[in-house]
Amino acid sequence: MKDVEKTNVERQNSRKRIRRRKRMMNVYGLVVMLLVVTAVITISYTFLFNINEIRVSGESDMYSAEEIVFASGIKKGDNLLRLNIKGSEQKILDDLLYVETAKVERDFPSSLEITVTKCLPAFNVNYGTGTLLVSKKGKILADNGFITDGLPIIYGLDPADKTPGKPVYSENEHKNDAFTALISSLVAKNDNSVMSVDLSDEHAIIVNYKSGMIFKMGNWNDVEYKLALADEVMKDEKVMGKKGYLTMIGTNQCSFRDSDKPVANPGSDQPTTAVKTDIYGNPIDEVGEQNPDMEEEFNKINQNRTTAPPPTEIVTENSGNNDGGQWNDDNSGSGDYYQEQNYGDTGYGSDGNSGYTDDGNFVDSQW
Repeated sequence: MKDVEKTNVERQNSRKRIRRRKRMMNVYGLVVMLLVVTAVITISYTFLFNINEIRVSGESDMYSAEEIVFASGIKKGDNLLRLNIKGSEQKILDDLLYVETAKVERDFPSSLEITVTKCLPAFNVNYGTGTLLVSKKGKILADNGFITDGLPIIYGLDPADKTPGKPVYSENEHKNDAFTALISSLVAKNDNSVMSVDLSDEHAIIVNYKSGMIFKMGNWNDVEYKLALADEVMKDEKVMGKKGYLTMIGTNQCSFRDSDKPVANPGSDQPTTAVKTDIYGNPIDEVGEQNPDMEEEFNKINQNRTTAPPPTEIVTENSGNNDGGQWNDDNSGSGDYYQEQNYGDTGYGSDGNSGYTDDGNFVDSQW
């Protein structure tokens, strides 16, 4: 009996030792794996993937390949894995004035490629006492005392920094948005039809075309869309080749007139400057609110109607359809825009949801 009991105890101790050995083996394996990974990483960041070839490509007629590599701060022998790619790209842009874009790419196991594009003067940014020569992406190339012929002139941006090599920007966020969208659109379309742009008032941006057309764009919102809509109107057979005024109506229509004079009540003191609009394209007054005197203006218009023919006008929606956009002799709109707004002969909203109600209260303005 004692011998049997002794045998059982030895077997239990043997099982414990086996389990202990397995645990230790797992720990040893994990430690070895960590050591191997650490060794591989160390070797990769020190001995492997070191640069022995740097290639330069792209448009760089202003600078040699050696100057571009030097500006990047990268040297042969540097480790590919330890490079600060974004930092090197920015160094090239900061140090080489006439480089527009720079891209640094690793080519494992031991090569590096730098691709650059050159700056091309594209815009004049006037700031009153001088003019900045700016590239297609808004990089300042020079601070001149003159305007470079053949390039569009941007007025009213009020650049905060005039240092060559830096991007041009304004402390006014809305003007920045409008300027960025504007140059992006013109560059993408390779459009040289614009003569100047006035950003002095971000609520009433004005674009002057070389053809003599003046586009009252309104606010800074959806600049690319508005420029495309204006191009569509100018290509219309009824407008093509004419000089006149384009005006945004709301957010998705553009009106053409061959005169900037008021349509109704000739001789009244109605302003002919660009209409200021809010972010939805609705006209606002000087304090940024809708005009409370609009009802009185409607009454004046209705009391002084005339049968004299008004200036030519075409209203175009974003679909490009200009049909039915003419003003009638009674100065009421017959086009799509005016039908949608439901203005009748009285000048009030006939649907009860826009314009003025009978008690004189202004409701849900569509202006």
